[in-house]
Amino acid sequence: MPSTIPGPPKPGRRLLAVSDLHISMADNVPIMESLRPVTDEDWLIVAGDVAEEIADVERALKLLASRFAKVIWAPGNHELWTPPADPVPLRGQERYQHLVELCRRLGVVTPEDPYPVWEGEGGPVAVAPLFTLYDYTFRTPTAATKRESLEQAHAVGVVCTDEYLLHPDPYPAADDWCRARVAATEARLAAHDPSVPLVLINHWPLVREPTDVLTYPEFAQWCGTVLTRDWHRRFNTAAVVYGHLHIPRTTWYDGVRFEEVSIGYPREWRRRGHPKGLLRQILPYQQ
Repeated sequence: MPSTIPGPPKPGRRLLAVSDLHISMADNVPIMESLRPVTDEDWLIVAGDVAEEIADVERALKLLASRFAKVIWAPGNHELWTPPADPVPLRGQERYQHLVELCRRLGVVTPEDPYPVWEGEGGPVAVAPLFTLYDYTFRTPTAATKRESLEQAHAVGVVCTDEYLLHPDPYPAADDWCRARVAATEARLAAHDPSVPLVLINHWPLVREPTDVLTYPEFAQWCGTVLTRDWHRRFNTAAVVYGHLHIPRTTWYDGVRFEEVSIGYPREWRRRGHPKGLLRQILPYQQ
């Protein structure tokens, strides 16, 4: 799909980002409700894991869309879960498509929409929400196959809830869905006008390096795919925004800025605080 044709930069507005709001946890609800723009023209990136149940996802995105000039959403694994108590029992691709349609009713941009062009200071840039999933290729050094990697995770008791609640229907497995998503997303990025830089948004990190600091390395297999490891080099990328790891920080790979923008669980943010603030400013970039 073509992107909107960019115009001249406009001062004042900000491109902000957050992820992993997890508002099914009561202590995270006030955090979500406190998020507000700095200017009336600010945009907000929401990089997945808003909540598990559809009604909670809608409640949060509806509130944020009423406050920010534009909201851009990329799905996380928690939105793709099918919790037993959710009145909306959709699974896999049908659940994802339902979320896309929900976002469109709210005016929220999804990975299925044209990339909007942000024209503030540091722009113009095309803001590109992605959905790539994971394929178990972020394995431990001693695991040669997906099967070995999963066996190691089960042996140490570090198994992502995705294995029980994220259903890849109609694909046979999550890694099959991942490969399909990567192929479709890669084609869109290749068709994008390279003269307009991209802000790439994905719930899962596009490169493996951010997972090197995980306490449990076995968890990395649910954190991405090696198929995206060169996207920030192949495509004209101004910045990459992601979440999932609950380790908010700024890192650089091959001269490209990567921003992990998650809030995380209450037990995590109570311990570490919010060292980067609740909302991360992606553009204009501030060191």
